[in-house]
Amino acid sequence: MMNRSCLLFALIALSACGQQDAAARFAEAKAAFAAQDYAHARSAVLAALDADRDNRAMLWLLAHADLELGDGEGATAALKRLADAGATGQDLTELAAQAALLRRKRTEMETILGTDQSPVAWRLRGEAALAEKDGATALTDFQHGMAAGDDYQLALDYARFLFDDDDIDGAERALAVMRKLAPDRLDTRMVTGLIAQSRSHYDDAEQIFSDAAKRFPTRADPLVALADLADLRGHSDLTARYAAQAVALAPDDRLVASLILRVAAEKGDWAKVRDMLAPREATLDDRTFEGMAYGEALLNLQHAEQARAIFQKALLLSPQNPYARIMLTRCDLAVHDGAGALKTIRPMADSVLAGPRELDLAIQAAGMARDPVAKIYAQRRNSPQLAASNAAANQALAATARRDWAGVLAAYAAIPGADGDGEVLKRMALAASNLGQADVALRDADRALELAPANPDMLHIAGLVRLNAGRDRAMAHSLLKQALERDPANLVFRADYARSGG
Repeated sequence: MMNRSCLLFALIALSACGQQDAAARFAEAKAAFAAQDYAHARSAVLAALDADRDNRAMLWLLAHADLELGDGEGATAALKRLADAGATGQDLTELAAQAALLRRKRTEMETILGTDQSPVAWRLRGEAALAEKDGATALTDFQHGMAAGDDYQLALDYARFLFDDDDIDGAERALAVMRKLAPDRLDTRMVTGLIAQSRSHYDDAEQIFSDAAKRFPTRADPLVALADLADLRGHSDLTARYAAQAVALAPDDRLVASLILRVAAEKGDWAKVRDMLAPREATLDDRTFEGMAYGEALLNLQHAEQARAIFQKALLLSPQNPYARIMLTRCDLAVHDGAGALKTIRPMADSVLAGPRELDLAIQAAGMARDPVAKIYAQRRNSPQLAASNAAANQALAATARRDWAGVLAAYAAIPGADGDGEVLKRMALAASNLGQADVALRDADRALELAPANPDMLHIAGLVRLNAGRDRAMAHSLLKQALERDPANLVFRADYARSGG
């Protein structure tokens, strides 16, 4: 039997070994956290805490890792352990409020924050408002926070909010704060790349995302961004390659799953699309990419009636969505409803922007319905003018991507009949507004609204040009509200309504 002195020696040795192991795992956790590999940081610090349960520094890191991973319950548990270990102060309060927000306990969060006027408090209030789709309050909260002082996460959230509103200049101003506080963080690099991409500086964006992927090899975000950029540039093989790398790195990541879905849809692997989405069929929003990808998969897998129901709902909720309109037309044709298909496609086929795809569908639908308008569409389809008009429309789209608003106006003006087409007038109104040509913008926007008074896009542009010009703010607010009521899921509509004071 081991004598007492030997037993004491063994216990001391084991204790020292445990402390050394805890220190090593904590160092590992800190390194992982610095590399923004939060899952690794959490697992390493949990292992360290097994040997040093009440170590405050370890518990702080655990709480931060949980919050970065969006685990409100885990963060709350870590913060309780911190409080039990004697921790107090503003940092603990702010983390507790953030954990409450992640647990969707807004009242608890507000109680914790009280009258706190710090940038962090305003950020959390803004995030809570966004979670409840209250863009106006979120905008006000973010602005209060930015005025209160510099905070990295606030600047990031505000940049994303402005980016969704297509306010690229505003997002870049928020990015300047991020660069000042943490120029090398992944989110700083990602926002920089996204802004470059939005300005059509694709080579710069690719370099930024590639550098981020090398700097943060455990994160899938840069790979997803590279895949999206490759897809935008029409490089399908490169898109698939980046997608495969992202899957190998983070197979359960939401952004990665969405990317894999897009790749499968582009390849026409409809069985895979269906299998990925079928388990969530009841919760899919038919207006989103996922909802409509599921509908297209069903159509291509010979379930036309089921697909038709999806696209009918999508078009009812978003009548300005061209993809939903084209897909519903295809569904109508698949079930041999020529009259329904013709009614669906006519708004697009009658536009001066109609291309071969829209006209071919209109010809097919009219032929099935035995409607004589088929001859008119066939004449337009075979007209030499079609190629020229489509080329001008493509030039306008390219100019829009470059934010070359004068180029947009010139390209659309070259299309015969543009001054009587609501969709073209809407786009020209936006370009004129961005050029500061308020009178022209108002004229074109109001004419577009007159041609399609119930269309959410036309209501939105009529309100937006007034808002941008600082004219008739009450009317601008009313028009933007009507647009949002007709398309409540539209992030741009929501952000512009918020700017109007909604």
